Amino acid sequence: MKNIVTLNSLGLATGFAASLAPTMASAQQNDQRPNIILILVDDLGFSDIGPYGASDIHTPNLDRLASQGIRFRQFYNNSISAPTRASLITGQFSHKAGIGYFDVDLGLPPYQGYLNKESLTFGEVLQQAGYTTLISGKWHVGDKPDQLPNQRGFDHFYGFGRGGHDYYAAPKDQSIQSNGRGGGINYFRDSLYLDNKRVALQKDEYLTESITNHALDFIDEASKKDNPFFLYLAFNAPHWPLQSLPEDIEKYKGVYSEGWDVLRQKRFENAKKLGVIDGNTTITKHDERVREWASLPESEKKFYERRQEVFASMIDRVDQEIGKISEKLKEVGRYDNTLIIFLSDNGAQGGSDARTLEQNKSGEVGTAGSWHTQNSNWSQAGNSPWREYKNAPYEGGISAPFIAWYPGHIPAGKIVDGVGHIIDLAPTFYDLAKAKYPKTYKGHSTNALPGKSLTPVLFGKNDRVQRTSPLFWERAGNSAVRDGDWKLVYNYRTKTTELYNIKEDRSENNDVASSHKDIVERLQKEYDKWAKENGVENFDRFEDFFKKRNPYGNDKK
Repeated sequence: MKNIVTLNSLGLATGFAASLAPTMASAQQNDQRPNIILILVDDLGFSDIGPYGASDIHTPNLDRLASQGIRFRQFYNNSISAPTRASLITGQFSHKAGIGYFDVDLGLPPYQGYLNKESLTFGEVLQQAGYTTLISGKWHVGDKPDQLPNQRGFDHFYGFGRGGHDYYAAPKDQSIQSNGRGGGINYFRDSLYLDNKRVALQKDEYLTESITNHALDFIDEASKKDNPFFLYLAFNAPHWPLQSLPEDIEKYKGVYSEGWDVLRQKRFENAKKLGVIDGNTTITKHDERVREWASLPESEKKFYERRQEVFASMIDRVDQEIGKISEKLKEVGRYDNTLIIFLSDNGAQGGSDARTLEQNKSGEVGTAGSWHTQNSNWSQAGNSPWREYKNAPYEGGISAPFIAWYPGHIPAGKIVDGVGHIIDLAPTFYDLAKAKYPKTYKGHSTNALPGKSLTPVLFGKNDRVQRTSPLFWERAGNSAVRDGDWKLVYNYRTKTTELYNIKEDRSENNDVASSHKDIVERLQKEYDKWAKENGVENFDRFEDFFKKRNPYGNDKK
């Protein structure tokens, strides 16, 4: 039981060894470190699941994980897919890992568009610590042969290396909407891998189910061994294209007839009742770019209702698949010794009505081959009560739901304060795995980890995250600093510097920069220092690049 004493020194609850022993399955009796499952979903807003306010969407499995585990009120991502995944997978700020912008190469190491060798993946570190390392789903931190998961520390991989994928095997000759790398290519259809071999969805497959099915196979195989496993389960849903199973869509017929304005308010009130936002929180100001639901003609209301029905059904399906993972853990005897963490890579996606209506040409939303996205109207409800959307440094872009579950070890039903960030998860996992983070790896000097282990909070030693250094964001010219209760935001589009007191105004309704110039100056100095250390460039430097091409995800249009 020497292992367990070490874990206790990391902040696990007293009596961990005694509580663990009776529940251990024989399949893992020689190594009592926990299995770890990290579940990441894509483009899910803060209040898009039941534990964070969405009483309109059925998420019984997430509800159970939340009621038996911990939720964070404040947990941050990087506002958009590839930079979030870079930080999550390596524990680094995204520029330090090589993905300061997106998975496109802007010509400088911090913006090369794939993970560098100095930033170790949690696959590499945990594999060296004796874990079986598995990934099923979206990778999005490098798609060349030497950049895929099997080359970066994972024993098995099913999924895709790029930014998205169709959920169905649509006809090969069917034209698709432009995705930023040129219209008409099968970019979202031809990027699936099983380990290092290309595979394709079959006629009757649905991607969310396929991601789960391969994860179940991986768990089956891994559970035959005595060592623990690490599974990174990275669902593409509910990221566009909005495609879903008919039986799931049917559940939501008529649910959204009241529209996005009512839904936005309901979720805000639900989140307050649940305690996942402070009771004194106000809702962010209505986005003036979003039309009032009551002003829409009936024909448009029906069209928009269908979009949200499909979006909700995609989240519902993810929850069903999480239930299958739990059942598999019971089947193989790993249920009581597995940590599960759930979060989203960014907030719900914004976008204009004009784009939405143009997509009507691609076929009925929800069906195979259609090419529809979620936009600001419903996403303002998805991110409720926070401001803005995916790709922005405001709370609606970077605030994620966060649930951690570990039966018998994580306090049940607890909601914690303090500020957590995706850079904290790698050191948390390494604590639990007793994994040594090396100073050199395969001839490369490694980047030090800037995050902190969350084990003291997860296992009840501390009631809140004790963060002693600021957090920073930069993406496509937008930036932010969070230090204590203060948050400095630079809006690249409007060229304005804004300051918010998050304790009093997390919805970012009241910019107080003009009355707290000393705080603005201090936070700006902190940001400048961090930017220099991480190779962050003034985004204007890349103007010529964006004049020549318009890579997906860019803001310079």
